[in-house]
Amino acid sequence: MIFLRIGWQFWRGFHFLRHTKRAVTIFGSARLPDDHPFCDEARALSRGLAGLGFTVITGGGPSIMQAANEGAYRAGGESIGINIEIPREQKPNPFITAGLKCRYFFVRKVLLCRYSEAFVIFPGGYGTLDELLELITLMQTGKMIERPVILIGRDFWKGFLEWSKTTLLTHGLINERDYQRIQLVNNAEEALKLFS
Repeated sequence: MIFLRIGWQFWRGFHFLRHTKRAVTIFGSARLPDDHPFCDEARALSRGLAGLGFTVITGGGPSIMQAANEGAYRAGGESIGINIEIPREQKPNPFITAGLKCRYFFVRKVLLCRYSEAFVIFPGGYGTLDELLELITLMQTGKMIERPVILIGRDFWKGFLEWSKTTLLTHGLINERDYQRIQLVNNAEEALKLFS
């Protein structure tokens, strides 16, 4: 039964996203307040991406996800949310022009990644780190074609990147190419220059 449910979720998701073109997936925290500076940056980024003709895809939840959907929505762009069923209900945010709810995290991850040309990662917790590291691992192992991975927020990410370089790279646990897959910018303005 579970295999049929998983297969149905994938089929439904692929059918739902089949016409998606020029998409960018934005990841980030579900816990920051709506008026947080990172939410403002997410709105500005997705507004700019919509202006360049990109579809914005998020996890469809609150905080940075909602801000990203809102920026695209208010700019008249396509704003997609791929939500997840979890015990503490995560409701779809009101700025989604098309949405889908998944039962399984791994199905949701595939859908968030499959149709995107680039990935932008805002600050977040363990869930955001999981998404970032899985993206890098998929590219590292050749399971996903190389695509830009952009981190926003120099002060937030610099400790992680320094640790990756001084510990993982130094011990030979990753190579220079793995480290260089990530591009670090400070704000939406810098990130948008990478799409122009």
